[in-house]
Amino acid sequence: MLERHEVETFLTLAEELHFGRTAERLRVTTGRISHVVKKLERRIGAPLFERTSRVVRLTPIGHRLAGDLRPLVAGMEDAIRRAVEAGRGVTGALRVAFLGEWTAPVLLRAVNLFRERHPDCEVHVHEAQLANSRSSLVDGSIDVLIAAYPFDGMANGPALLSEGRVLAVAAGHPLAGAESVSLEVLADHPVVQYPAVTSAEFKRDRTPDRTPSGRPVPRGPVGNTFSEMLSLVAMDRGVLPVGEHTRRYYPRPDVAYVPIHDAPPIRRGPVWLETNTTERVREFVRAATDTARRG
Repeated sequence: MLERHEVETFLTLAEELHFGRTAERLRVTTGRISHVVKKLERRIGAPLFERTSRVVRLTPIGHRLAGDLRPLVAGMEDAIRRAVEAGRGVTGALRVAFLGEWTAPVLLRAVNLFRERHPDCEVHVHEAQLANSRSSLVDGSIDVLIAAYPFDGMANGPALLSEGRVLAVAAGHPLAGAESVSLEVLADHPVVQYPAVTSAEFKRDRTPDRTPSGRPVPRGPVGNTFSEMLSLVAMDRGVLPVGEHTRRYYPRPDVAYVPIHDAPPIRRGPVWLETNTTERVREFVRAATDTARRG
């Protein structure tokens, strides 16, 4: 087994590729760094670094060892962090957000239950927009987001809400008076598109390139916000598949909502950055799940 200081020295040097900077980061001498590396190389039986007066490089064996050790060390650090959090209880601050007004009530119920269970943890509630929902999770300004699935590249909890799909069309559109439509009609009309920053998997689910039978779907104009997308629909610039709750939260006299009888339901729930899976996040997801079951 490698000792902790040996792993730390090796991985730091593998990152810095400079003995002086490595020694400065670890607050030891360069001679100490050299001694630890030589000891590791003797144990492994092969060089881990190529060293000259000007350059330090990882050897193929060193590169592979660094790649194998990094996730193991990260896992150990996460385990220790989780143990510390469990020992202290859930404290600090948690930033949660909702995307779409119909997700706000379930978020607020979850916040209330979470606060009852963890009064020492401060909760900040925000509204996310299509343009910043993903970036806010990545940069850490939001810890958990209640949003529609799929949300690719993120961890997610169980679905809290489920709703049917309807097709938003202009009030004077030929489909406006239909009892229901099939997904196949998407091939016959331009479909308003979500902004470029929206999750790719989400866009494939909401505004697919092809119908279930394989017919190409014409692309309509792009909207920067959901309200703007509905305005494009109202202007008869295209149609847009949406959740049935849109009828309630976005009632417009210039837009009609027609049920799509062969579309799967839309599911919504908590999403978060997997590397930000703290005890606070876990407990909030548990609270959200419990409130959904009660409701």
